[in-house]
Amino acid sequence: MTTRLIATLLCSALGLIGTNGLAFADMVGRYECTVVGSNAPEPIGDRTGHSLQSVQYSCVGVDGLLKGAVLTGNAMVEWDGPKSTFLAASTAHRAPGGLAVGQLLEGNGSIVMKDGKPIGQDASGKAVIRLASGTFAALSGKTLKWVSKPTGPNRFEQEYSE
Repeated sequence: MTTRLIATLLCSALGLIGTNGLAFADMVGRYECTVVGSNAPEPIGDRTGHSLQSVQYSCVGVDGLLKGAVLTGNAMVEWDGPKSTFLAASTAHRAPGGLAVGQLLEGNGSIVMKDGKPIGQDASGKAVIRLASGTFAALSGKTLKWVSKPTGPNRFEQEYSE
């Protein structure tokens, strides 16, 4: 009886551990990012609140497969009032023994205000990894979801998942 109870408890514990592991399995990694240079939107001129923003950014991987990696990226963002549409973006993920290049497939966002001032945007979308090698080889050809949240002026965190 004792052996059966121990076996049941052990199997239950392993099952819970396995279930919790699967819950996090789809997260590829998370970055902490900083906008580099000027990123002021430029008015397009056809209507009020319609503008184009060019954003360059640099990130450090803090979690998951991307932990310790460095990302450099750029994005072209169309603003229509407080709503944004990502028109184009590319990223290069570098780590010792690994390289991945991503290309935007889609993305949208909206402005985030703090104390009456814009501090960034909540945004999400999809990107495809066009090239990956070394420690990132498993990402080659994969479509990843991404989510960005501002952490302060010209700072944001970005998470990638499958």
